[in-house]
Amino acid sequence: MVLGSRFVMSRTLSLAAAPAAAAATLQELASNRPKGIAKVVLKKGKTQLFRDGSPMVYSGAVDRIIGRPPPVTGDIVLVADGTEKPIGWGLYNSVSMFCVRLMQLEDEATRDPSCALNVDRLLETRIEAAVTLRERLGLPSAKTNAYRLVNSEGDRLSGLIVDIFGDEAVIASSAAWVEKYKQQIKDCISKINNVNHITWRPSIEILKEEGLDFTDSGVVDLPNSPRMSKVVENGVSYLVSSEGQKTGFYADQRENRQYISSISKGQKVLDICCYTGGFALNAALGGALSVTGVDSSSPALNIAKENIVLNNLGSGVISFLRQDSTNFMKSAVGEGDSWDIVILDPPKLAPRKKVLQGASGMYRNLNSLAMQITRRGGLLMTCSCSGAVTQSGTFLNILQGAASMAGRKITVLRQAGAACDHPIDPSYPEGAYLSNFLLRVL
Repeated sequence: MVLGSRFVMSRTLSLAAAPAAAAATLQELASNRPKGIAKVVLKKGKTQLFRDGSPMVYSGAVDRIIGRPPPVTGDIVLVADGTEKPIGWGLYNSVSMFCVRLMQLEDEATRDPSCALNVDRLLETRIEAAVTLRERLGLPSAKTNAYRLVNSEGDRLSGLIVDIFGDEAVIASSAAWVEKYKQQIKDCISKINNVNHITWRPSIEILKEEGLDFTDSGVVDLPNSPRMSKVVENGVSYLVSSEGQKTGFYADQRENRQYISSISKGQKVLDICCYTGGFALNAALGGALSVTGVDSSSPALNIAKENIVLNNLGSGVISFLRQDSTNFMKSAVGEGDSWDIVILDPPKLAPRKKVLQGASGMYRNLNSLAMQITRRGGLLMTCSCSGAVTQSGTFLNILQGAASMAGRKITVLRQAGAACDHPIDPSYPEGAYLSNFLLRVL
């Protein structure tokens, strides 16, 4: 059992009391609350989308709100159809475009009334389910102790991400309700075996859109000094900084990094936007003749160089350069340099749909350069972590445009996304963000 006994005991006790409330509807449970619970009534024709599982009730879908005083951000509310019959319950936000984040539908509340209108119990249940799922996926293991434990909507906790790095849990918050229940979330995560440290990383810009005020520096719970964790992924060792990008490490690319290791033997490899060297290290350990990693971030490259030592790799095989990726590739084109395998994994270029057109041009230009420095017949693994690009389905068209610009012909050998510990709810396809294509470049 991965969870500690206190976690399991509290869950068992709650279920023991379940039969008494098993027949109660959400409406009946809400009416028993001393202060009552407000009701968010959906517009005609909008109900089925949320009955089908979409977790985000956007403000445009709301017809009216019943309740005095009106609910405030973080309050539990019922979500109801046009006849005011509840279809589920969730957490309200008076400011965000997402008016309610649905937590449980009516039929679920009937099956498991211990969680009905109870955020504390729901957190325990959903996090326990996330732990069990990762166990079924073989995580953690002797070869991998860096993985995603909670993937927001994919684990039915919208706005909450938890990554595990060895004995440290990094919690990324992007919803007001997550900030309100910060201590309860920390308590649940602290009960997981082998978690000895917790770092809380609020997504400040997103949370501002959720109506939170971060002018008080005490609101942001960050470590006083960067904490370094040593982790292992598919047998490769890495250092992870608590101040790194996102949660500090891109566990989503785990399976794609392992694939690069399997095809790198005897190859000359270039890793563009290498960050702390994930793809580069896998290529080197996979038997590449030479590996070059390029990134513009000094802190990331300092960690990448430490990772060389950590994995007992000689400096003659792998090297890292601090340089702008576009300038590096333009210079390589000018000098006629080429590589057998090129990996291009740029940062998110399209954080919003409204910038998709401009970002498409940037992706096209970057990939055109990358194709020009891939030897004819060589391989290009190219990525986009922009959800707007992945969800639009345009990435392959962008790559075709890049090939035309470069005067090259491409074929798709492999298409992938995030690793299996990043589940996606089909009712919320916006959760799919990572595109990874392996191309042959002719």
